[in-house]
Parts: sequence; structure tokens; C-alpha cells
Amino acid sequence: MCSFLPFFTSFNRTKGGLIELNHGRPQPLQYVVNAAFLATLYSDYLAAADTPGWYCGPHFYSTDVLREFAQTQIDYILGKNPRKMSYVVGFGNHYPKRVHHRGASVPKNKVKYNCKGGWKWRDSSKPNPNTLVGAMVAGPDKNDGFHDVRTNYNYTEPTLAGNAGLVAALVALSGDKSVGIDKNTIFSAVPPMFPTPPPPPAAWKP
Repeated sequence: MCSFLPFFTSFNRTKGGLIELNHGRPQPLQYVVNAAFLATLYSDYLAAADTPGWYCGPHFYSTDVLREFAQTQIDYILGKNPRKMSYVVGFGNHYPKRVHHRGASVPKNKVKYNCKGGWKWRDSSKPNPNTLVGAMVAGPDKNDGFHDVRTNYNYTEPTLAGNAGLVAALVALSGDKSVGIDKNTIFSAVPPMFPTPPPPPAAWKP
């Protein structure tokens, strides 16, 4: 968790603020959303354990720092970035229109195409005829750049791993810590942060 925080230099960030968990290599967003989910989950666990924060070396950080990290990363993905681009298809007014996805790029014309039959749409520069609503694409490069090109899957390909992480992060962030956490459910089988203190000693009598 400490490595996610901007106070440390374990990972670089783009100028727009996106953490580079895959060290500047392509398709970064699948790693970012899963980190956002884990950070929020750990924050909720600390809250369930009545623990206000944790230590990174000699420095103490509150659970709010983890949620802030997760929120800023999700905000970037949804459009708070230098390109004002939402990387989730169908969210906002400016999102990828040429997603690297067969179902989105092949028109619905009641014709069955074999594998190679769809290549002419894969290689087309026209926007997808079918909007893949809710799909998160691979994302920008380390310079916050993005190319909405269907054949360049490093930018426009959605993945199950990425979209599963996105949904998990959005659900985790959908309620703040004031909502409350049921301590008898998700965290009931997780060991406590600290051992239970011993009972107080019996009253002393001379």
C-alpha cells in the first residue's frame, strides 16, 4: 500500500497523475483499477478493525489517504486527465469510438462472418457501429497520449481483468466510510490487525 502513495517514488506518475504500475508499458489501466480497488478495500478493512491508519516506515498515514489515491485514479480514467477523455466507453461525451473488439466493430447485418471475414472492419478507420457501453479500454501511454485506432490494441483493447477491476473499484468507492461496514461479513474471517488485549487483572487485595 505504501508504494501507491505519492509521497514515495516506487512508481512514476504521468503528468496528468496516472500511476504507472507497469512502469510505462502499454495497457496501464487494468493495473490501476485493481490497485484502486485494493487500496479502498484495505482502507475499509482498517476502518472495520477500528484502526485509523497504518505506518509506512516511521510515517503514519490515515485511511483517507488510500481512498484519495483510489479516487484520483478513477477520476483520471473517467475524464479528469489532460485529454479530457473518458476511457470508459459510453461515459461522458468524449470516449474511444474505435474499440478493439469484434462484437463492437462488425455491423449487425444478419451475415455470419468467419474469423478473417471481420478483418475489413478491424482495419477500418470508421467508428464502431456498435457502442460497447461500459467497456474500459487499455488506456493512455506514459505521456498521457491516446490513439483511438482500432488496430492498436495497446490503446483501445478492453480486457476482462481490467473491467472486473473497474467494477470492483467503483463499487468500493460508491459509499464513503460514514456509511458503515458490516464487520460480520466480508472481514469476519480476516485476522485482526492487532491481538486482542488481555483481560484486566483481578482487583488486588493485600
